[in-house]
Amino acid sequence: MNKRINATNVFRTYGTIIAGVIIIIMFSILRPQSFATISNAINITRQISLLVVISIGATLIMAVEEFDLSIGAMASLGGVLAAKLSVNGIPVIFALLIALAICFIIGYVNGYIVTKFKVLSFITTLAMGTIIGGFTFWFTGGSTVFENIPKGFTFLGTKTVLSLPLLSIIMLLLTILFWFIMRHTVFGRKLYAIGGNEVAAQVSGLNVKMNKNLAFALCGSMAALTGMLTASRLGSAHPTGGDGFFLSAYAAVFLGRTVFKEGVPTIWGTFIGAAILGILANGLTILQIPTFMQDILTGMIIITAVVVQKMGANKHE
Repeated sequence: MNKRINATNVFRTYGTIIAGVIIIIMFSILRPQSFATISNAINITRQISLLVVISIGATLIMAVEEFDLSIGAMASLGGVLAAKLSVNGIPVIFALLIALAICFIIGYVNGYIVTKFKVLSFITTLAMGTIIGGFTFWFTGGSTVFENIPKGFTFLGTKTVLSLPLLSIIMLLLTILFWFIMRHTVFGRKLYAIGGNEVAAQVSGLNVKMNKNLAFALCGSMAALTGMLTASRLGSAHPTGGDGFFLSAYAAVFLGRTVFKEGVPTIWGTFIGAAILGILANGLTILQIPTFMQDILTGMIIITAVVVQKMGANKHE
């Protein structure tokens, strides 16, 4: 009986990691020459890099128990703005910074509306995402920005360092940076305190509104950075290029919540969640499984992750 209970606890605590290992083993057996290679492992890191970056922003929002449904539209806007500015002669570094700053401000506005007027975050950000999508379409005329893209703009998305994609290195550095922020800084602890009990956090003297606003602002910046890196990798920016990140980003966060027994959003949990999704997508592609099946599986993974997380939370109550 004790062995059965211990096995249940182990699966509840490490079930997500175990599932990830099983997926790797399964694909390695089915396609050893294509999947189980160093080159494909490096390729997977490149493939998940963009998802990890935008998911980090979503993790900050989830840490304060809010949602930002505008991250896909924000990613599209960031890529389009940076590309357009670069094409019009603005130095690439300034084009990137301007796009980041604009999306930071938009994210802050999202947070301000949510905290100031007590509007539900999913309603606020859904409306903001619609506004951003309309503006992006108008700004580009509905067409892809690809003509006269300077070579410097594609540097971040295509450069390799010691055979490793620069995108993968950026992903790892950002993951370490935000893990440190969330785990070892006052700001990170404040976000977790707000997410744990907002009323208690406010009574204890925390500036709940300001910290939430900053979480939304940073989420906007990370979404914009994702859009810019995507455009840099492709050498073009599409007005809806970031829309596909929305579902996968929250899938990674929800999946990441099941990685550790605390059941709270964590940076490394999100990283593992994104890695599992990336490995699954890579393996299914190698097996020539249709893309729509990947979408179905992603949706099923979200539901399963939420149910498992809730079951784990109920067990601890």
